Amino acid sequence: MKIMKEGTNNEQEKSEFLSSFNGKLYGVLRWDQLDELWQTVKNGNEQGWYIYAVGELLPSHKITGESVNSYVEELNQLLRREHDEDYCGVVYTDSFETPRLIKVFDPNNLGTSCSIATQGPLPSWVITKMKPEVLSRESKQTGNRRRWWKTIFSK
Repeated sequence: MKIMKEGTNNEQEKSEFLSSFNGKLYGVLRWDQLDELWQTVKNGNEQGWYIYAVGELLPSHKITGESVNSYVEELNQLLRREHDEDYCGVVYTDSFETPRLIKVFDPNNLGTSCSIATQGPLPSWVITKMKPEVLSRESKQTGNRRRWWKTIFSK
């Protein structure tokens, strides 16, 4: 699924964020790979990360330090609790060593293979070093996810 700025027809006019979002990503297939990716995110927490819940307002600033660590821990717990599989497969990154963009799909909202063939699901959360842009979503996150999101950011 290619997402472009509204009113843009030219691939060259895409922003850095959208180029990365639509670019080559690597699937995090094993839980130990996810642990390593989260550790890399935490190690780079002082430079800050934009944390974007797709369908919600864009974040206005990067979060840093312990806020990053707390968010990553909460998201990690949610994924492990609700994706009860022996593999991960719901997280994608542009790099394992120096990630700049991470897509996280909600295990309870993966869509169907039919919808993937036509346009593909959007991730539920994007963690990025680049200022994110609005990603269109026909339906917003469920009430439970929205409440969870607000709870972890109110800490």
